Amino acid sequence: MTFIDVVLAPWMLGLCALLSLIMLGLAIAQKPWRSVIVDRGLQHRLMVSGIAVMLFWQLRAQAVDWLSLHLMFTALLTLVFKAPLALLINLMVNLAMVVIGKTAWPLLGVNLLISGVVPAMVMVAAWRLVDRYLPDNLPIFVFVCGFFGTALSTLASGLALIVIAWLGAVDPQVWFVVREYALFLPLLMPSEAFITGMLLSLLVVYHPHWVATFNRHRYIDTK
Repeated sequence: MTFIDVVLAPWMLGLCALLSLIMLGLAIAQKPWRSVIVDRGLQHRLMVSGIAVMLFWQLRAQAVDWLSLHLMFTALLTLVFKAPLALLINLMVNLAMVVIGKTAWPLLGVNLLISGVVPAMVMVAAWRLVDRYLPDNLPIFVFVCGFFGTALSTLASGLALIVIAWLGAVDPQVWFVVREYALFLPLLMPSEAFITGMLLSLLVVYHPHWVATFNRHRYIDTK
């Protein structure tokens, strides 16, 4: 879920923009472009992924003018490219939504926080759990990261939107509509988890070197 039109107080827009800017600064501090510069294949995958996500964001359910339901794919991007590059792709997609007139520009920071920062952080936590504490098992990696982690990321993103609307909405009707939309979260969670898990399964089997969070030696070569 993301906002389309401005229904939030200016202080909430500023706060979300500040939090997003801080997280982007931390991502840029990792210097993720170093691997992109030397890997032409990675450049192509980043470009294709960004375009694909932007196109999928056009498939949205919308009953009001200021809120939309759509798949985010941030969890998959985080697993494939790691969080810094995933956030940069999400930023580019959100910027594209602003440029083509699908989203009001003051919402850039809010939507980046909801659709990028929050799900990426949850997915990083899920991946760290698998990487450090769970057995080196391919089905465990795919299920916990691809399915369970993605569902949690979608839930966290939806809850973040609900909290933002609860605290910063300028119209009580906004809070009422968001609560009604929240009922669709149980539908978004399995759909995004299924698509992410399916694509992740295909990638780790046929192109494991494309998945930055996947260690082929640990999960395949030593078995």
